[in-house]
Amino acid sequence: MQPSAAPDPVDLAHTHARPLHWLATATATAAVVALAGALAPRAAEAGPATASASASAAPGPAAAPDADTADYPLRCGGAPHRVAQRATGDLDGDGKPETVAVVHCEAGSGTPPAGLYVLTRGRGDDASARVVATLVDPREQRSVTGLAIRDGAVRATLLGYSSPDVPSCCPDEKEQVGWDWTGGAFVRSAGAEARGA
Repeated sequence: MQPSAAPDPVDLAHTHARPLHWLATATATAAVVALAGALAPRAAEAGPATASASASAAPGPAAAPDADTADYPLRCGGAPHRVAQRATGDLDGDGKPETVAVVHCEAGSGTPPAGLYVLTRGRGDDASARVVATLVDPREQRSVTGLAIRDGAVRATLLGYSSPDVPSCCPDEKEQVGWDWTGGAFVRSAGAEARGA
């Protein structure tokens, strides 16, 4: 193996910095910094107060309605009601989320019938949720499980009774259902019904 020859000092003349070289480098660096400062965003020049004000003025994603603040059309005979399940998503395509809530009266025993409600936010400064649609009325004597919002549609499983002789603890009918927002209303589609659930 042959050792590499050492470079000639004349070939490395460009590696020796002269004062003129440093002056040219400093001038070019100063020009780049000045140009960057001139092109900086206006919010940075305005100071932190203006920058935070413009950030807070930017609209963020809308909050989903709080199911605990709604006034539900339930008749519980003086007993309290309970929000058993909730799901959120944009159901009508307006870019704002709705909340779907399963609500039933508190019962000491058995399986109380549930209502399934669609909620939106109140108008103006009113942040409370309001019921805009009833998908399952408690008078239908159904329990609602498996609540979800998928692809902008409400999906749920309804449990019910084949006759009044079936104990309220043990529903014997099961149905997969969905509701899609179509033509300004929620349209129900039913899946297969299974007995002996």
